[in-house]
Amino acid sequence: MIDASDPSHSEGVDDHSSYSDGTTSALAGFADTTELALMMIDARGIITYVNKAGQRLLGYERDEMVGCTLDLIIPERLRGAHSAGVARVGGGQPSKLSGKTVEVAALRRDGTEFPIELSLSVWQGPDGVVMGGIIRDISERRQRDTRLHRLAHHDPLTGLPNRAQVNERLGAILAAGGQAAILLFDLDGFKKVNDNLGHATGDTLLQALAVRLPAVLDADAIPARIGGDEFAVILPDVGDPMKASAAARSILDAFRQSFTIGDHVLKLGACVGVALGPTHGADPEELIASADLALSHARRDGSPGFRLYEPAMRSAIAARRLMKDELLQAVSAGELVLHYQPQVDLESGAVFGAEALLRWNHPTRGLLFPATFLSVLESHSLALQVGCWILDEACRQAAEWRSTGLPEMRIAANLFSAQVNAGNLAQVVTETLDRHGLPPEALEIEVTETVVLENDDRVLAPFRELRDRQVGVAFDDFGTGHASLSTLKRFPLTTLKIDRSFVRDLLVDRSAGAIVQALLGMGRSMGLDVIAEGVETEEQQAVLLAMGCRIAQGYLYAKALPAEAFTRRFVETKGKARGKAAGSR
Repeated sequence: MIDASDPSHSEGVDDHSSYSDGTTSALAGFADTTELALMMIDARGIITYVNKAGQRLLGYERDEMVGCTLDLIIPERLRGAHSAGVARVGGGQPSKLSGKTVEVAALRRDGTEFPIELSLSVWQGPDGVVMGGIIRDISERRQRDTRLHRLAHHDPLTGLPNRAQVNERLGAILAAGGQAAILLFDLDGFKKVNDNLGHATGDTLLQALAVRLPAVLDADAIPARIGGDEFAVILPDVGDPMKASAAARSILDAFRQSFTIGDHVLKLGACVGVALGPTHGADPEELIASADLALSHARRDGSPGFRLYEPAMRSAIAARRLMKDELLQAVSAGELVLHYQPQVDLESGAVFGAEALLRWNHPTRGLLFPATFLSVLESHSLALQVGCWILDEACRQAAEWRSTGLPEMRIAANLFSAQVNAGNLAQVVTETLDRHGLPPEALEIEVTETVVLENDDRVLAPFRELRDRQVGVAFDDFGTGHASLSTLKRFPLTTLKIDRSFVRDLLVDRSAGAIVQALLGMGRSMGLDVIAEGVETEEQQAVLLAMGCRIAQGYLYAKALPAEAFTRRFVETKGKARGKAAGSR
């Protein structure tokens, strides 16, 4: 390093150097050719030398710097600390930074501040302490680090914080003894947007949601995207379930208005899971897991809504996991079976059809009805396999009955959403009918409101195709949910099924009677068959007949029976079913 502590030496060469003149000149020449910025100051903080790279970096000529204090290139807010450090070293105290590399801020001639990396050396010159520094501009590195940090902590599509940042922020809040609520939600129907309209439209939809979310949340809320269509919101300093619930409602409100993406108007829904830290989790992992459990329960509740985490949810989730494992065993061991409930012509008393209903012969719990396990099965990877088995077995049984005593027998089979979403429903149904030699009019497929409410040609198309081939399409439990008359008009139905709750109250509730009468009239006007479910008494049957209902099923005729019992009772007797109620539930 050149010892140039005398300000009068503009070239930075000290006559008292221990180097020879030739060596000093060589070092000075080297200093001016290197790309590293070099600078020296004396014990008073006066700049005694700066090389050409330093001049270029800072924007000064050499004679504009030499003789000036170091404050020339130090931002004003940092000058006090720098001056104190120089004075301490100049007074003979050891430098804490000597031999080290530190990152500090410097000031250019034009007033712009920029980050530098400083390697400091201190030595004793002939006129006192000399401090020399190698200066590197690290602006590009800082920008690169900032970009990398942003990439590591932000979602590149929406610009929102990502899962890593959610974990960091929650961790910092909880570690400091603070409170925070975490809300998790995903988008109902987003996969269909991607499948039908393309990923570009899906990406634009996510960006639109990222813009809309902050507008419905408090200013200190932190929305984040943590997965494909999964979002989170952190509410700092919130431990009150009422405040967290209000935020969940705000998120749901964000979906009440449709999204316009290009030429498409998209309506989506969401379910929200809410957890409060540290009550529901002392660390980010546990807290997010609690919110995820609440989200799972909100999804199972059906319609868009939210659930606040409850400790009992963990045991419920454990029970569901156990049931999922048991269902795998049930399928491989043949424990799932079909029972058949007759559908009766009320005028003739003849059985003309049957609904195939799933049952589980559980090895330890006995015969289980769908209410016990259906929600688990529908979310299981087995749903498609089991749904196709139900369709196949029902058609096989119907073909057998048609050939042995009930030639007009019609079978009704319930569909799972997985069968509809598989994309080959019409093909599977057609191949199943062909395999068993069953005519299309002998099959009716039953759909739930979840399917009927789909405003999606991809979903509607196979049902239109099947209806046109004379396969029946029934809407199960109409009147209990959100389906409207316009929904019925759009969906290719052939049959309405009146929910058992209306039939049950038929004789005791005038409004139930009015609803049944309206459904029967609507079915007639739309050219649809109407089936009344849950008929248990002859009085109910008589009222339904008087209202014009022609088809019913329920315990008055028979509970759902195994195939062998159904055969003995109805096929061998040529299908007469009129009589007393078959028994209690």
